[in-house]
Amino acid sequence: MSARASLTGMTDERETDTLVIGASAAGLATAACLKDAGVAFEVLERDDVVGSAWRHHYDRLHLHTPKSASSLPGLPFPKHWPRYASRDQVVQYLEHYAGHHGIEPHFGTDVASLVREDGGWSVTTSNGTWHAQNVVVATGATRTPVRPTWPGMDEYAGDLLHSSEYRNGERWRSGTVLVVGFGNSACEQAIDLVEHGVVAHMAVRSAVNVLPRDVLGVVPVLQMGILMRHLPPRVADLMAAPMVAVTVGDVGKGTGLTKLPYGPNTQIAQDNHIPLLDIGTMEHIRAGRITIHPGIERFTATGVVFTDGTWLDCDAVVLATGYEPALADFLPEWRSVCGDDGRPRISGGPTALPGLYFCGQYVAPSGMLREMGLEARRIAADISGTPQPSVLDRVRSLVRR
Repeated sequence: MSARASLTGMTDERETDTLVIGASAAGLATAACLKDAGVAFEVLERDDVVGSAWRHHYDRLHLHTPKSASSLPGLPFPKHWPRYASRDQVVQYLEHYAGHHGIEPHFGTDVASLVREDGGWSVTTSNGTWHAQNVVVATGATRTPVRPTWPGMDEYAGDLLHSSEYRNGERWRSGTVLVVGFGNSACEQAIDLVEHGVVAHMAVRSAVNVLPRDVLGVVPVLQMGILMRHLPPRVADLMAAPMVAVTVGDVGKGTGLTKLPYGPNTQIAQDNHIPLLDIGTMEHIRAGRITIHPGIERFTATGVVFTDGTWLDCDAVVLATGYEPALADFLPEWRSVCGDDGRPRISGGPTALPGLYFCGQYVAPSGMLREMGLEARRIAADISGTPQPSVLDRVRSLVRR
């Protein structure tokens, strides 16, 4: 790394070959792979710790992917840990990962602007300007919470929070809480509410797909996703249908839910959305401990009115309404590399802007952490010009071991 004075003498300007933005799983994996490939790099992180997003997730959170398929390149999860690591264990793992690979991010460095300059990139931050030939944006697909609005929301007197702000249900014990959404966070937070003695409700406006996290309680379903990911989505759905029928049953029967007309693999490919990996939500719904409602039409001072005209008074509403990468906040040319929804068209490889890469933006049926590791390897190989081993080479390597 070299330093040069700016024209004004006021702003610190530094250079590196590759700049990695973000020091959570995707950024750390990319840094480790770059280091292994002999590429000079620096990591920028706006917070003061690695894995900042993981530290702020709700208390009950566990990975939905087994540890065997969730480790990042170069460091497996500890053998004595449970199959599904907790939030705190993932944080511990990321801290150890950074130390293991000698990754030292520049903490407290917020990126304000990322622009092309002189065949490379100029990155303006809260602590000066960086110049790099390559930039890897690893700020995540969940960088900014999505907070929809409804009529009457300002009148609501209860607690209103996004799922990113949810910790546990203790504060509403014996009360009534509505969770808006039916993703994995929404459904696990609904379970947490039930476990804290809360009367739990969910507003679900769209049709859904549900998979068991473990097939017959033994085989992680995402291991099947790894095997099926190279098949056409509809073919994979046809193959998975008997398993879903046996383990999940009729999603719509006695639940108030509506099943999507297509399967989970098609949902991932077409909608960029992971189906629910059920860890107990469906049992609570069928037992009446979680009540399903349609979408919200409007808020009142004491609760909400649903689109079917029914209403609910509640002490809190948790908006499990998703996230967005918010790349337009710092990347003026985002339309060159993103779709209309603001999400990158390519994650884990070269984009339409030379020297710009994204890591961790792809919704993967085989698990996000595993995908981040695969993407990090591809990015490092492309930047360093090192060819990746073929599938046959990898099999031969395993045989030798």
